[in-house]
Amino acid sequence: MKKQHQLILSLGSNQGNRLENIQHCIDNLHKEIGTIIRVSKLYETPAWGFESEKFYNCAVIMNTHKSAHQILEECLLLEEALGRVREDVPGYQARVIDIDVITFDEEIIASEKLQVPHPEMQNRLFVLLPMQDLNLDWRHPILQKYLHELLVLSEDKSNCKVIQNLGIPITKLKLDHFNYIAIEGNIGAGKTTLTNKLAEDFNAKSVLERFADNPFLPKFYEDQNRYAFPLEMSFLADRYQQISDDLAQFDLFKDFIVADYHIFKSLIFAKVTLAEDEFRLYKTMFDIIYKEMPKPDLYIYLYQSTERLLENIRERGRSYEQEIPAEYLEKINNGYLDYIKSQKDLNILIIDVTNRDFQNNQEDYVFILNAIQNKISN
Repeated sequence: MKKQHQLILSLGSNQGNRLENIQHCIDNLHKEIGTIIRVSKLYETPAWGFESEKFYNCAVIMNTHKSAHQILEECLLLEEALGRVREDVPGYQARVIDIDVITFDEEIIASEKLQVPHPEMQNRLFVLLPMQDLNLDWRHPILQKYLHELLVLSEDKSNCKVIQNLGIPITKLKLDHFNYIAIEGNIGAGKTTLTNKLAEDFNAKSVLERFADNPFLPKFYEDQNRYAFPLEMSFLADRYQQISDDLAQFDLFKDFIVADYHIFKSLIFAKVTLAEDEFRLYKTMFDIIYKEMPKPDLYIYLYQSTERLLENIRERGRSYEQEIPAEYLEKINNGYLDYIKSQKDLNILIIDVTNRDFQNNQEDYVFILNAIQNKISN
């Protein structure tokens, strides 16, 4: 899965309740367009390039899988929804809200609708000063200058005054309440996608299962009876080794860790795939290992319908998964649910994501964040 893009948006308002406009804009950007992970201080700045009331300005960092042009289109729609009216007159105008795409990773974009980095950013203190608050190691890809260098070189001497700090939507989710979160789900449920997003957005350490390296997996899908036992034993050994190695690098009392599996999945899959005598032998080995494994502070199970799982499996296109029968997925799901019902000392959150696309739809991702927040609150 590709990493998210990171972009900087500059927000401005000089009509109506400027503070309310800015904070409302930040909240709506986060809920509808992309994850706002950092927000600058709020500045009051003079109107630039025309005579008007003073502006409130800030800058935000957003994480997203969307393209720069898609972000631009969605920001224009949000401006309109928040009350901006664009008059068909030349020059700058006062506005309820203004959202400018300043950077997109370190890319250079030059199209009819969008230029990135913003061609005037280096000339505007109301952009540079808020950007400096974001503590970025960002270099202008055209000018080859870092932010502190752009500030020194800028000829803009406007009086930009700090007004206050601003709320950051993502800090409302107190994930630091946990040190170790395990995300589980059936094949194709999106557990790795969610793990990566949480790790990037909350600056967490990620532990990802190395399933693609298992040489028995393609063979298993061709001949389950022959390869089930070596597959499950190799998975168990690899998961034990990986969790032991990866978690040993971190401090379970200080670091924030998100994993896309919990070792108990080994027993769930083994119970479905192995013959009864093989499973008894397997469980003996598993019980020894399981006692040594740290338990997650929060266990999230992503539930998806079998029909949706099959759609996801087809879309991601792994050849050895394409013949997985619906009956197999249903058995795995029932195995997870039976396991969840049996756990008395595990903090479990089940989220139904059957009709959710949390990679491409920000509202669906926020739905998941809210479900986690409710779990923390309760």
